[in-house]
Amino acid sequence: MNAPTLADRIARTIRQDVQSTHGYAIQPSAGFVKLDAMENPFRLPPELQRELGERLGRVAVNRYPVQSTVDLVAALARHGGLPQGCKLILGNGSDELIDLLSVACNVPGAVMLAPLPGFVMYEMSARLRGLKFVGVPLQPDFDLDEAAMLAAIEQHRPALTYIAYPNNPTANLFSEVAIDRIVAAVGRQHGLVVMDEAYQPFSSRTWLQRMAQHPHVLVMRTLSKFGLAGVRLGYLCGHAALIDEVDKVRPPYNVSVLNAEAAMFALDHADEYARQAGLLKAERTRLQAALRAMPGVQPFPSEANMILVRVPDSKQAFEGLKARGVLVKHIAGLHPLLANCLRLTVGTPEENDQMIAALSASL
Repeated sequence: MNAPTLADRIARTIRQDVQSTHGYAIQPSAGFVKLDAMENPFRLPPELQRELGERLGRVAVNRYPVQSTVDLVAALARHGGLPQGCKLILGNGSDELIDLLSVACNVPGAVMLAPLPGFVMYEMSARLRGLKFVGVPLQPDFDLDEAAMLAAIEQHRPALTYIAYPNNPTANLFSEVAIDRIVAAVGRQHGLVVMDEAYQPFSSRTWLQRMAQHPHVLVMRTLSKFGLAGVRLGYLCGHAALIDEVDKVRPPYNVSVLNAEAAMFALDHADEYARQAGLLKAERTRLQAALRAMPGVQPFPSEANMILVRVPDSKQAFEGLKARGVLVKHIAGLHPLLANCLRLTVGTPEENDQMIAALSASL
């Protein structure tokens, strides 16, 4: 009898739904002006780089992260003004927190619901953890379809409903009136609502304080858009009893001492990161004006560090930008509502100038 091949072993041991899906795609970016991943484009000033290096050099990397994460939780609670009676837990980026929620809420027949187009990890996490995922299309202007959302909540009684606030990839804040009604409807069905505030440094609204009046609402944030995408650190806030339950499925020591110390350093220098966010918001305004002036280009409103634009031929524009050394995200294939759309990260003034010139030449 012939020994089984590796393909035979994969077919027998790896789940079929995993074999038939695609992993999260990351574009090679070396040598490009990188405007595809909503990163903060600013490096720390040299004096803060030296201070961070010295601080990380003093970290006891021979010990498991215990006190460092306790200190970081307290610092984040102070920084965000966490309401009384609420707690937070840390994750290795928001992605891990989304996965922890999928594990914790995977009761028999559990459903996860989210508007589409939205952050792809909601659906990916649901499917990999065995939850049914229900996506509800947004309206053509990318606001919530309130009637459709309420009907889906009534029909499916979701355990988890995600509201990205602002949304990714559309960058807009949804109607507050619609959100209020959706939050109330999920509450009546005994489900949870997760307000994903990944882009909070650039947004004009937050649910963090309102969460105190809604025990079934969680607020999720990340330090990636704050300026620490390479550190991979997210946090989930909610009423203490609810956070304690989710915390039971969190792996021990899931955030390293180096990540925790880098995050503490960033909070100690929050004024520098606030300055950077202010520059990016000003650049966002300038970039939107430049895009509106281009024939055939439609930029959509943004409350994030990205701008969704519709162009006459997104494939041609994407390839033209790439040929001119500028990398953006071509998202037209993610959902029918995104036909001929590109997602542009707001970069430095110089990077934005290059992108504007390259896009104009590529149309």
